[in-house]
Amino acid sequence: MTDVLSKKQRSYCMSRIRNKNTNPELLLRKALWSMGLRYRIKNKLPGKPDIIYPSLKVAIFIDGCFWHKCPKHFQLPKTRTSFWENKINGNVERDRKIETLLSSMGWLVLRFWEHEIRDTVQNCTQQIALALTNRGKHT
Repeated sequence: MTDVLSKKQRSYCMSRIRNKNTNPELLLRKALWSMGLRYRIKNKLPGKPDIIYPSLKVAIFIDGCFWHKCPKHFQLPKTRTSFWENKINGNVERDRKIETLLSSMGWLVLRFWEHEIRDTVQNCTQQIALALTNRGKHT
């Protein structure tokens, strides 16, 4: 099955996909800020976590359901399936390696799916607050 869009149209659509300041990121950051939980977003850590708490060594990743293969929502595209399967599986493998590396550096890594943030941002912020509290007790 061929793409319904021209190469130029598909290229434009793909260029509009953001990797920073996505809606789920902004929603979570706003919720954390309103709770008084200040964070950093700019960092040079492996994998570039979306949010970090440097003093407590907590790194938070917000994973898109498509790009990181959410078990609940991921659907493999019907065209170029082998390309997409390799691409997405590569992302998942890279996520695992980054998480292992950060953990070996003493960081606590938290991951949230975009749908978790969209559907239950309060649960996500509570998990983060609990992790920060627990890390604060052990530093």
